[in-house]
Amino acid sequence: MDQKDVIKNLQRDHAAELKLAAQRLKGTARHTPITPSPVLSEMTGHKILLKPENLQVTGSFKIRGAYNKIASLSEEELAHGIVTASAGNHAQGVAYAARERGAKATICMPQITPPLKVDATKAYGADVVLYGDVFDEAAAHARELSETKGMTFVHPFDDYEVLCGQGTIGLEILEDVPDVTDVVVPLGGGGLGAGVALAIKTFKPEVRVIGAIPEGSPAFLNSFRAGRVVEADRVVTSAEGVAVKHPGDLTFALLNEFLDDLVTVTERDINEMILLMLEKHKLVVEAAGAVSLAALEHLNLRSRKFAAAGGDHVVVPIMSGGNIDTVTMGAVIQKGMIARGRIMNFEVELPDTPGQLVAVATLLAKERANVIALDHDQFKASGHYTNAVSLGVTVETNGPDHIDRILQALREAGFQPKRVY
Repeated sequence: MDQKDVIKNLQRDHAAELKLAAQRLKGTARHTPITPSPVLSEMTGHKILLKPENLQVTGSFKIRGAYNKIASLSEEELAHGIVTASAGNHAQGVAYAARERGAKATICMPQITPPLKVDATKAYGADVVLYGDVFDEAAAHARELSETKGMTFVHPFDDYEVLCGQGTIGLEILEDVPDVTDVVVPLGGGGLGAGVALAIKTFKPEVRVIGAIPEGSPAFLNSFRAGRVVEADRVVTSAEGVAVKHPGDLTFALLNEFLDDLVTVTERDINEMILLMLEKHKLVVEAAGAVSLAALEHLNLRSRKFAAAGGDHVVVPIMSGGNIDTVTMGAVIQKGMIARGRIMNFEVELPDTPGQLVAVATLLAKERANVIALDHDQFKASGHYTNAVSLGVTVETNGPDHIDRILQALREAGFQPKRVY
């Protein structure tokens, strides 16, 4: 978006536009409930109330912005069709909204997009074109189609009507949680963050809005430091919904003015929160949707404004989506269990004599470690000409303390275990 359009949009009547978006979305987008989280409240020492947009129509917040944009189009624009680019959630939002408005939608998606999101988008009647390795390449192709075929391009984040639609989440939070002090929102291209920040600061400016990003997706961090939009050299994160190399010009301008702070999180933080939501809240959250949750434990240390604020904190993290395929979910669960000390793998060399494997198995049973896998291999021993065998064991445990007891018991029995993970 060029500077002239950015300035024009910044001068619009934000309060009126946000209220119009809320009116348009009635009967289409769900007013998602606020869900208290006792486990996160205890973990952080703050009152944590979840905003589960993973329960939204199409499984993410994106339906809000997509529908608000498409509802603003003329009949002539709808007749020419709609095109967009997306890593998945915006695609489903546009496809759903286009179907509701009787328009044809073409969606350009990066080739890394999970099959679940591709199939879900097609199910809403859209044509899907897989193009490029990252969102930015798919977006360039979508713009090319828009110019050559006369279709309306619906930007996934750098569009005023789109971000106002996302801003209705902020309006709902203010309505449902009148004592809210902090809202935490994941940032990719910035549409969700800019919309929520615009809504919060328009109607209740004393509430802090804190952005959260994966360490491997640093575009907004670099841009804030530079004071202008800066494209990231590379993006490496499992949270494909926020894997954006180039932030929006309009979203950056709004966030640069309204965002109170920015917190980075690790892939381990994200995986742990996906697992925690599944175990404690029975909620399926995708990686991008867990970024705001992953920031909660770090607010005191990584957000100066949060730490400096007096009084009690009532924090609402926005869980932006829950569209995650089963294969990815399985991998995330395993990584999360490893990170939390629920799965441990170790190697140990044993004398190549009968009864050694039984001795290790008996010890593990005594320590109540559930064996998941065994690898008993003579050829992996440290010396091929020694009378020894290498044993690799993966066990399910109850946590870090349990792991320490298992390893200590092995040492006391004369073994020398080496923990792998």
